[in-house]
Amino acid sequence: MRKGLLIAGAVVAAAVIYLFAWPVPVEPVAWSAPESAGYGGAHARNERLARVQLIKVTPEVGPEHIAFGPDGKLYTAMLSGAVLRMNADGSSIETVANTGGRPLGLDFDANGRLIIADALRGLLALETDGSVRVLTNSVGGDPIRYADAVVVAADGRMVFTDATQRMSPQEYGTFDAALFDIIEQSCTGRVLEFDPAAGSTRIVATGLCFPNGVALTADEQSLIVAETGRYRVLKIDRGSNAIDAGKAVRDRSTGVAVLLDNLPGFPDNVTRGADGRFWTGFTKPRSAAIDGMSGKPWLRSLTLRLPRTLWPVPAAYGHVIAFDESGQVLLDLQDPTGKLPETSGATERDGVLYVQSLHADAFGVLPLKTAGVTPRYP
Repeated sequence: MRKGLLIAGAVVAAAVIYLFAWPVPVEPVAWSAPESAGYGGAHARNERLARVQLIKVTPEVGPEHIAFGPDGKLYTAMLSGAVLRMNADGSSIETVANTGGRPLGLDFDANGRLIIADALRGLLALETDGSVRVLTNSVGGDPIRYADAVVVAADGRMVFTDATQRMSPQEYGTFDAALFDIIEQSCTGRVLEFDPAAGSTRIVATGLCFPNGVALTADEQSLIVAETGRYRVLKIDRGSNAIDAGKAVRDRSTGVAVLLDNLPGFPDNVTRGADGRFWTGFTKPRSAAIDGMSGKPWLRSLTLRLPRTLWPVPAAYGHVIAFDESGQVLLDLQDPTGKLPETSGATERDGVLYVQSLHADAFGVLPLKTAGVTPRYP
């Protein structure tokens, strides 16, 4: 009896030591998550995204971003590193390149090159001859750790996000690196700009908690940036030089403004649509458990010592929204069933919405008229 109690006590002691002392990849920082407003107001629960039609890309998975090329073809990036090209209806799928990394954000430059933000390799160019070239993978001697989204300006410069300097997607994978960074809240993300004429990269903004999607305003003087880890979308002066965006928001100083705050999910990609619209998607909805641990760093560390099935990853929920440059929400499309899970964003073209996904084996197609919208095109 005594021996059994000793063994049980030793097991309990070992479990306690493990839960409170086993190394984890994060060093959480205390912060105060805003109380979630839930699904109400502009984000009232609806099922308008449930009407989306799925276009399979199997055997590939993860059409995380979609861009249309000057050839009118749809391009999308896969978890395997493949870049696919196809007709807008999903027919005639072909692989045009494999970056050897994880391509995420896509945009085309004036020369018809596909510019790629690759989480593992940096900022790349898919040349018109099919070769892949690294444009930049460091800034000021610091490596670009997690290139995430990119947009090409009319002047040829390329603005892109480096989502974290703490978590390596090479080591943890892109999803876990993002999850760890958001749990940690160290806010080491940056917005960068590459000048192809000079071959140089500069820092636009720092101090961001997993900055993700990026788009240009109509006059291209400002950037629209999704700050995934803080449930918000920011407007940042493109001419800024290494501005601490987090501090600027706290101090309400110039150069950075909060466009959308306390969103109901984790905003991901940002794209420009028609009629002054911008689109973003929520890869996951908010979690009361995650928000409740915001001021308890030790509890966030403990959580990662639990079996992976017990990690606080929210359930699938399809959700994309459109908003304007003033931060007014124009459209809110939801699918509570998560038919297309992890909706990372949407690309609008000719009255049709192409909905992206982080890990699905398909992307979604939804005519905007189906969602009650009649776009105006020149």
